[in-house]
Amino acid sequence: MTSWDPAALECLAAIVEEGGFERAAQKLHITQSAVSQRLRALEMQVGSVLVQRTRPAKATSAGRLLLKHAKQLRLLRADVARELQELAPQTGQSLAGETISIAINADSIATWAMTALDALVKDGLPLEVLVDDQDFTQELLRSGQVMGCVTTLKQALRGCTVRPLGAMRYVAVAASAFAQDKLPQGLTRKNFNTLPFLSFNRKDDMQTEFVARSLGLKNVSLRHQILLPSCEAQVRAVRAGWGMAVLPQLLVRADLDSGALVEVAPGHALAIALFWHCWNLESRVLSRVSDALLDSARTLLVQP
Repeated sequence: MTSWDPAALECLAAIVEEGGFERAAQKLHITQSAVSQRLRALEMQVGSVLVQRTRPAKATSAGRLLLKHAKQLRLLRADVARELQELAPQTGQSLAGETISIAINADSIATWAMTALDALVKDGLPLEVLVDDQDFTQELLRSGQVMGCVTTLKQALRGCTVRPLGAMRYVAVAASAFAQDKLPQGLTRKNFNTLPFLSFNRKDDMQTEFVARSLGLKNVSLRHQILLPSCEAQVRAVRAGWGMAVLPQLLVRADLDSGALVEVAPGHALAIALFWHCWNLESRVLSRVSDALLDSARTLLVQP
């Protein structure tokens, strides 16, 4: 069985995570030449190029396989460090450097996930959270960049387990003054295509899905979209009258209660089911992350 040099694997991971050789060297506290030599030795052992020398540097297909292996080794080291810390606190074992990478959609971070992760971070877990749309976070898990992800995908990925979290409830909102001026009759088939909608990015189809379902339309194309890649910024923009948006009810509940925002399609909501996928490994550290997310989701998300 082939044995991969752990130091070389960490070099590969650092190059991909940091986006280049110079920053990888800084992270690992070695010279850039040493980073190049370790990667070259690993590529010779594999017999394949592992990193695309682009800006930022990216892993090849073979590189992504070894990147996943490098992160699994990190997880094992983190488990050992945790157990040693519990058995012999005086040894001073630490999880420092054994970063646990997960992917969570921005709406979950803005509403319920931070509550879940709070105790873990305060307990010293070195955590890296990557952000993407809930329909795409699984690609980060599939490529080996993260150990777990919150996603809308129901089927378990290969080598992973999946558990339901609950559903995020989305409502269409606008500032009170904006609604009175532009939407006196609420959201209708006649006015939806004249209104500016705030979206997270070009991949975000939440607005079109909501309009299609609430108005009973098959094909919806929104003419006026403002792209703003931050949930909190979208709320501020809606309050300021930039347009309307479809946002998590958890995020806008206080503004709805105060009257600062109003629902423009009362009685209509979009429930998006979320699932937690993670590597199918016996790991106490990964289990703690999973349990924390599941516990918080059961409390804050809509359960079936």
